[in-house]
Amino acid sequence: MAIKILAIGKTNKGFTLDGLNEYLGRLKRYIPFQWKEVPDIKRSNKTTQQEIKQREAEIILKEVSPTTFLILLDEKGKQFTSEKFANYLEKKMVNEPDILFVIGGAYGFDQSVYDRSNEKLSLSEMTFSHQMVRMFFVEQIYRAFTIIKGEPYHHS
Repeated sequence: MAIKILAIGKTNKGFTLDGLNEYLGRLKRYIPFQWKEVPDIKRSNKTTQQEIKQREAEIILKEVSPTTFLILLDEKGKQFTSEKFANYLEKKMVNEPDILFVIGGAYGFDQSVYDRSNEKLSLSEMTFSHQMVRMFFVEQIYRAFTIIKGEPYHHS
């Protein structure tokens, strides 16, 4: 069992990069974990949002094998408390050997990615920058593992 996160675009803000690296390091104690960033598609005057989403979809779908359980971070996805997310993640780890979470680009996902996805998750009804979402989500995965292991990081 392994968890992989694919993020469109580079983490380039110092404080988010520091936080992201902190929690990525902590996660290594719990599970094989892979973080992968791919460059975002630059928008020009001639490139439409749909064209960008289609090109990002090609990148995303190259990372997906037939056995990949694909979960998109999406504003219309399921929302969980931290405890319920820990329970969700624990069940997924038992049943799905290859989990890929994807943090999309600025314009969301192409329909082809939605069509291939197995589930969608939302961190909040609020909108966060793509830089912040990376750090928040990796922290929540770390928090989930501390809940699963009964460690004192999370306070109910």
